[in-house]
Amino acid sequence: MAELKIRVRFAPSPTGPLHIGGVRTALYNYLFARKLGGKMILRIEDTDQNRYVDGAEKYITESLDWCGIQFDEDIVKGGPYGPYRQSERKSIYLDYAKELVDKGYAYYAFDTPEELDEMRERGKDKDVHLSQYGPFTRLGLKNSLSLPADEVRQRLASGETYVIRIRIPENEEIHVNDLIRGDVVVQSSSLDDKVLFKSDGWPTYHLANIVDDHLMEISHVIRGEEWLPSAPLHVLLYRYFGWGESMPKFAHLPLLLKPDGNGKLSKRDGDRLGFPVFPLQWTDPVTKDISSGYRESGYFPEAFVNMLAFLGWNPGSEQELFTMDELIHEFSLDRVGKHGSKFDPEKARWYNHQYLVKKPEFELVGFLKRELEKRALHFEDRYVASVIHLIKDRANLIPDLWKNSWFFFVPPETYDEPFVLKVWSPVPVVSGLLVSFLEEVKHVVDWEHDPLHSFIQDFITGKNIKMGQLMTPLRLLMVGNNQGPGIMDIAITLGREEFLKRIETGLKKLPR
Repeated sequence: MAELKIRVRFAPSPTGPLHIGGVRTALYNYLFARKLGGKMILRIEDTDQNRYVDGAEKYITESLDWCGIQFDEDIVKGGPYGPYRQSERKSIYLDYAKELVDKGYAYYAFDTPEELDEMRERGKDKDVHLSQYGPFTRLGLKNSLSLPADEVRQRLASGETYVIRIRIPENEEIHVNDLIRGDVVVQSSSLDDKVLFKSDGWPTYHLANIVDDHLMEISHVIRGEEWLPSAPLHVLLYRYFGWGESMPKFAHLPLLLKPDGNGKLSKRDGDRLGFPVFPLQWTDPVTKDISSGYRESGYFPEAFVNMLAFLGWNPGSEQELFTMDELIHEFSLDRVGKHGSKFDPEKARWYNHQYLVKKPEFELVGFLKRELEKRALHFEDRYVASVIHLIKDRANLIPDLWKNSWFFFVPPETYDEPFVLKVWSPVPVVSGLLVSFLEEVKHVVDWEHDPLHSFIQDFITGKNIKMGQLMTPLRLLMVGNNQGPGIMDIAITLGREEFLKRIETGLKKLPR
């Protein structure tokens, strides 16, 4: 028996920005393929032209590229099974739909939208089976199963609008063998006769998806749990086409849940709850509304990927930080859970913090220099790196580098009023202490840690005060508030002249 050729695909629809749940699906496909030496395919499923959103396809590819998810075959690279955009494959689907009609597994339906609404209304309060197009209603509607053959031919010849529907069997158990959930059994009576080919000349997802997966020799379909209800229909289609032996193996991934666990994490939850649900920032082309993204919020792609990998999968160990290569080595579908995973925004920030603190300072210099350039400030890389060394333990996201270090580059223009009230009282005592400190510290020439530390120790001993009585007011003058690393580190980094200048400025601005 020939060895199974591993081929997986990620097949998004360009109907809007890519949700992080979609990114996770792409990631798991990628890890699975790379682990087993297989191929990863990107296919754009753009058959629903009514929902097509301009710019969405570019957004999808840019997002996946940012995450480091690479494809062996796609809309740009091409490949032996192309084209990889369904709109470019449109001509092939009608023949497959007609093949099912010829075999008796599908039929033409001529019902108008109004007639379908009437059918649903009639059955609404009686029986669910009477409110859907299927075995219990199809013979009472206008289709090639209920109408005489001559009339059907006449309607088709006249160009009358029609759809092609699958013919769901009555009272049959349909088995879906899922690699995560095991044997899933569905009664055919719970299914309706889904449309396979639409009146606008486009296939539906169900038909195009099955045909393309077969023609592209996809070995495994790894997708979100929301597609599990469609899986029995897809199993039937494989059987009806005679492709049962080559049907891909299915794996339906657990849902990503809201932080409280109540329901699926939606595209609206991010802005509502204050965290991104998209990999990159998205601007709606119609409303111009902007939704935040992980990249623009200051996440590293490797931290984002690491966080996503753990939303549904675990390595079976205590290790939480993985490179992409390590994820590939450890990943397996048998460690993907069946139950939904709650998204934790704080855990996402934790992951990014771990990656940030592990990065050498000079790798982070560029991020901080971009903030300096916005303000027309110029500092040597060595100085910027020394600042990052002091503050990066306090940062979770890239913007935190500036938030925690700005005072190393610009002196405070104002002083935090509550902090002033707390430390600048009694005014004559505190200001007098700092005047005395300024006069004496001017004589410290060797501006290094040990000499400066010795001077400060001697000063507080001579004044018979506690360390905080000096250092806290100094922090106010250096930073303007109560943030930042130790005053000794701030003093050494700022340098002697800037340190003295800020004391002088503060004594002029604050009460004496």
